[in-house]
Amino acid sequence: MDKPILTAREVTRAYTPDQGCLGVSLDVWPGEVLGIVGESGSGKSTLLRLLSGQESADSGSILFLDRAGTPIELTETPESALRYLGRTEFGIIHQNPRDGLRLRISAGGNIGERLMGVGNRHYGDIRAIAESWLTEVEIDPARIDGKPLHFSGGMQQRLQIARNLVTNPRLVFMDEPTGGLDVSVQAKLLDTLKRLVHDLGIAVIIVTHDMGVARLLADRLLVMKQGRVIESGLTDQVLDDPHAAYTQQLVASILQVN
Repeated sequence: MDKPILTAREVTRAYTPDQGCLGVSLDVWPGEVLGIVGESGSGKSTLLRLLSGQESADSGSILFLDRAGTPIELTETPESALRYLGRTEFGIIHQNPRDGLRLRISAGGNIGERLMGVGNRHYGDIRAIAESWLTEVEIDPARIDGKPLHFSGGMQQRLQIARNLVTNPRLVFMDEPTGGLDVSVQAKLLDTLKRLVHDLGIAVIIVTHDMGVARLLADRLLVMKQGRVIESGLTDQVLDDPHAAYTQQLVASILQVN
């Protein structure tokens, strides 16, 4: 595809004059991982919710190209159609996996529910695919009938990833996917994410405050402050030679911690 899979122009959702998402424009290309970084309150999570259709913009345009190459203006799309996109074209991975899972049905049921949402009906096929994906995200397939309510946080996040990627979405939104996890669990999860994103060739928008996560996963970065993008570029370029004073402070704070 020679066009961006997602194009946003002057997208705004203002809570206060300097809080929310204020006139943000961006492009996301097929197979690209775009990182959005900034401190808490910078507007990055608001932007992610707007781009994924979870929240409505006050103004601006968000254009998505579906599998047929048909442009869809998300800001004018009915809620029912947005829900359909969420089952077919999009994946949404929440910071807290409990927000993206049904905790009281089985692990296999969580994956199977997503498959049924795109038309799969054969129980045997669904179970076989679920077992395969549990293996893919390094969960013992013997846990297929276990309920995620009893899984560790890291295992819940792996299951949420499997649930979202099983239908081969074309654009995946990730909001702090390693937040709240132990360092060793984070490292293993990041390895899994990097492998799957590469193997599947999906486009990803990832929001994080962790520059290490951004460096490992993202091809390009947007740096946000008070609702606006203040710097953008290739990830290594932004992190190794930041131009904006705010970005320099972010990078310096990470270096001091390490």
